[in-house]
Amino acid sequence: MELCIDFGGSEIKLGVLDKGEALRTSTVPTGPGDVEETAAAARALIADVSPAVPLSAGIAVPGVVDRAAGRLVKAHDKHPRLGGLDLIAWARESFGLAAVVENDARAALVGEITTGSAAGERNAVLMTLGTGIGTAAVIDGTVLRGAHDHAGILGGHLTVDLDGELCNCGNVGCAESIAGAWAIRRDLATRGDAVTDVKELVAAAEAGDAPAAALLDRAVRAWGATAVSLCHAYDPDVVILSGGILRAGTAVAAPIEAYVTEHLWTSSHRPAFVIPDRPDLSVLRGLSVLAAADHPKRSARVPR
Repeated sequence: MELCIDFGGSEIKLGVLDKGEALRTSTVPTGPGDVEETAAAARALIADVSPAVPLSAGIAVPGVVDRAAGRLVKAHDKHPRLGGLDLIAWARESFGLAAVVENDARAALVGEITTGSAAGERNAVLMTLGTGIGTAAVIDGTVLRGAHDHAGILGGHLTVDLDGELCNCGNVGCAESIAGAWAIRRDLATRGDAVTDVKELVAAAEAGDAPAAALLDRAVRAWGATAVSLCHAYDPDVVILSGGILRAGTAVAAPIEAYVTEHLWTSSHRPAFVIPDRPDLSVLRGLSVLAAADHPKRSARVPR
């Protein structure tokens, strides 16, 4: 049994999981005191499953991590209070648990290829659409990390518009700067529209709102171009689409798949597209597997 904490962009998800199955979950809104609130909420979850107790913890953050040091290296405007915080020490002091720390998209990918919607897949990419755009890849059963832990996770910062705006990461025309939820909310606010999120944007577009349809089309093309680049780079059998934006369902997923099918290199394999049954649990499921595998008393197998 594992305590799992996902420091997401708009909310922090917590869960006590066993073999990837959620026993208890809760959320904490992001804000000035979110680290302390998260610790309190996590202790409440642990108390709720007593007398059973978690053996270890998994913590996910939305950026580049130093897994050995248990720290968030860089996240650009997300969770500034986590910068420099030793999350392994924090978990030990707050809950008395050993912890693993991982990028949130990598954790989501591990969750889906082990206990989720793509269980057993050895060649897959994941694109999680939420506050930002997170990506991850597994090739021949090995999760891609690279020499400096940056590999595979920066797909949301691939350039899809050479004349686009400067992204908060320093690059120009990133997919995230066009189609991350934060960018879509920015563009909706500029319009002065009553629409506030992607699900409402889809409804407005389907109702014949031409400006909403144009904004949605631009986002779909940015998501699609990102997925095409991931497929060109990693040649997966499966593309997993996850994250809060997928609450809009096939209205988002179907046009992304159509875009990829149309724009892939002519001889490229056309991958299957999968949407998790519980995209809100993708990261927690992966953290459960990673934390269990890292615990010395456990022998769970996990893609490395």
